[in-house]
Amino acid sequence: MIIPFGILLTLVIFLIYTRSKFEKDIVQLYETKFEEWKKNDTSKVKDEVVHKELVGLVFKEGYKLKIDLLNENVKNNLEKGKFEITNK
Repeated sequence: MIIPFGILLTLVIFLIYTRSKFEKDIVQLYETKFEEWKKNDTSKVKDEVVHKELVGLVFKEGYKLKIDLLNENVKNNLEKGKFEITNK
């Protein structure tokens, strides 16, 4: 009578151990996959909001407009005509 209960107890302990080891392995696998997904996530790039930046001032002198640039990098865009005029 003691032998079958001993075998049953050993089998239950073995199954509990293997199940907990399997669960730990699966959780670790999913955590590594999640970390890889966060590194390769491109949704953050899409959510960037474009902010306005002050790059120059426009003055009227007589009948001419004078533009004083604060950032020389935009001079090329002005020369190519890549700008938009808004009236607020």
